[in-house]
Amino acid sequence: MLDLSPEVIILVLVVIMALAFDFINGFHDTANAIATSVSTRALSPKTAIIIASLCNLIGALSYTGVAKTIGGSITDPFKLENGLIVVLAALTSAILWNLITWWFGIPSSSSHAIIGGVAGAAFGAAGSGAINWSGFISIIQALIVSPLVAFAVGFVVIKLVSWFVRNSAYHKTNKGFRSMQVLSAAWQAFSHGANDAQKTMGVITLALISGGFLIQQPGEFTIPLWVKLSAALAMALGTAFGGWRIIKTLGGKIMKIKPISGFSADLSSALIITIFTALKLPVSTTHVITSAILGVGASQKLNAVKWGLAGRILVTWVITLPITGLLAAACYVVFDVFL
Repeated sequence: MLDLSPEVIILVLVVIMALAFDFINGFHDTANAIATSVSTRALSPKTAIIIASLCNLIGALSYTGVAKTIGGSITDPFKLENGLIVVLAALTSAILWNLITWWFGIPSSSSHAIIGGVAGAAFGAAGSGAINWSGFISIIQALIVSPLVAFAVGFVVIKLVSWFVRNSAYHKTNKGFRSMQVLSAAWQAFSHGANDAQKTMGVITLALISGGFLIQQPGEFTIPLWVKLSAALAMALGTAFGGWRIIKTLGGKIMKIKPISGFSADLSSALIITIFTALKLPVSTTHVITSAILGVGASQKLNAVKWGLAGRILVTWVITLPITGLLAAACYVVFDVFL
């Protein structure tokens, strides 16, 4: 007979919430992979979303390093008490923040939201001692450094690409870079899935270990196959629904994007995300692609970028971690009373 103990019910709820977060992450962050290619008409919206969905799925199944970092570096799943409720509170906080920022069309970070949520919920459950500060700080450093590097790389790449085609006819250059954007958008989508879907895998595995449903040795953190498959599919399905509000912001409100600049931004951001994924470090794909676009725009002329909107986005980035952390801590207190 099926065991419907309170712990099992909470675990099922956690898994549903985690996959919901992954789905929302997919449509929230679809713009990261396809905004520039849609803006330059290199791809139709429908074709772009199909490519992004498939590449997200493949990318999500290709790595597990980031999942291990998310699940084991913020807090210790082997020592965390009430781990199921901690994860449930973290997911609730992250989903609420994602929906709020999606509604207003602001490309905030799902990565910041879930990382802030896990840290805040663990802190609310057991105080500062529940946080693995060295691991948490290394994650924050990656989140800060990656967009700065993406800005610099975008600035340099557009300069190099422009130099290589300096003697080419403008219409031929545009046609060529529109074709190349299909490849750069596909790589961008693959890298997005490879990094972002792993965060959900890590959170579900954290819940399984801390709740006693997955027996592993301390220090071991193996992602079950069903967790990898379900997270990858949820991300791909979410991507298929698209994120048109944010596509509009990234695809034209920050700067006017041409095929050469769209290709350069996609290439730069995909490269940075892939490198950090190989290093097993989570990054914000939203931060990286937006920073690459800003770097490309700034290399042409400073007034090509609408810095007022960029500043608004930056403020959202900065406040996401503390807001989701506080919200998750509050959610934990409430859930701990009623669950």
